Amino acid sequence: MARINEPFNGIIMNRRDYRERDQLVKILTDKQGPSMFLVRGARRKNFKMAADILPFTHGRYVSWLSSDRLNYIVAAQETHQFRNIGDDITANAYATFILELVDRAFEDGHDIGAWYGQILAALHLINDGQDPQVIANVLEVQLLGRFGVMPEWRHCVICGQNQKLMDYSEAYGGLLCVNHWDHDPHRLHLDAKTINYLRFFATLNLQKVDQVQVDQLVKRNLRWALDKIYGDQVGLRLRSKRFIDQMSDWTEELKKWRQ
Repeated sequence: MARINEPFNGIIMNRRDYRERDQLVKILTDKQGPSMFLVRGARRKNFKMAADILPFTHGRYVSWLSSDRLNYIVAAQETHQFRNIGDDITANAYATFILELVDRAFEDGHDIGAWYGQILAALHLINDGQDPQVIANVLEVQLLGRFGVMPEWRHCVICGQNQKLMDYSEAYGGLLCVNHWDHDPHRLHLDAKTINYLRFFATLNLQKVDQVQVDQLVKRNLRWALDKIYGDQVGLRLRSKRFIDQMSDWTEELKKWRQ
């Protein structure tokens, strides 16, 4: 297949050195999902596209696309960096986690449709100072389906009731209303606020969100619930998530030391 000049919008996910002067850059594209590109001369001093291929950069690129060989980035038309993400360790950690999760959720080289806008909006919100854990939790809930886990968030999986108290059951793959809690003694025993946020997150369009605010107790419960669902039902444990957990442990230890 002959190569053609093809413009696309993309988010730099990660990169690694390749041979003596080049780099392989993984980009989340709006047309081919996650895709690997070879950038020739990227390791040379004064390389003209050096800033355009930094992590947490997004914009419009031009590539030579090939179905049987490496794709090449040949130009960057307009790019922007998420500078606050780069400068803040917590924002950086959650943005890295989101991109690693997305990389696992989607097959390389396949159009991801509206997901691109949702992921870009998530990074914009984090860069603008919104709570990075909550933004990541939204995508965690929504990406479960990409891993073959399709929780029923709309109503009780047994009777269809959606007005009563609910809890999440891994065994039943969704919500149980209070009338059927006895069907699963190992349900997650989540409080009503946490359940309501999980249900809300399942359909939340981040492109229409200006700010997010969730209290600390609910945030802890959301984190615990999603960690359990991903651990038990997806079997996924990402390096970036382990770093976030370690960072949280350090914060708790620092609080104890100060007290």
